[in-house]
Amino acid sequence: MRKAESVRNTKETQIDIALNLDGTGKSRIQTPIGFFNHMLELFAFHSGMDLVVEANGDTDVDDHHLIEDTGILLGTLIRQALGDKKGINRYGNCRLPMDESLAQVDLDFSGRPYLVFEGEFHRESINGFSTEMVEEFLRALAFNAGLTLHVHVYGKNDHHQIEAVFKGLGRAIRQGVEVTSDRLPSTKGVLE
Repeated sequence: MRKAESVRNTKETQIDIALNLDGTGKSRIQTPIGFFNHMLELFAFHSGMDLVVEANGDTDVDDHHLIEDTGILLGTLIRQALGDKKGINRYGNCRLPMDESLAQVDLDFSGRPYLVFEGEFHRESINGFSTEMVEEFLRALAFNAGLTLHVHVYGKNDHHQIEAVFKGLGRAIRQGVEVTSDRLPSTKGVLE
């Protein structure tokens, strides 16, 4: 089983995450940001990974630190759980409609972190979750997982757009981490 667990404690946040890439999509998410909890539950379900997140932080200041630091630790643990990446599919993609919204997520567990995000939100926040934090969370996740990640989303309803992104991200990661052979998926012979 490809599992990882760790704690990230700073002056701003206290985060504990455990994951199992070969799970069944079960989750237990506890943060002070209800909308973020919902998105992480959807992400876990659609990725098929079991995910436990307990996070607290200085949300009286802003939601930025808590959401970004969760992305940092989650990305770090995905990278750890993948180990040497032998046999993984490596690439994943998903086009996910959510009513009038559509998210497209394409990724590569290349070891070369990069993020391209294209999307425009109409509201500043949803129940304490700043919409600008979607891109920040994705960047933190991608750079710490060693993931090349492209996310494009459009729509009129910000809840639908963000939900489509998190579901699509989960499904693309599920595809990318799937073990499909006994070989390293690189002609270079190395995936960092």
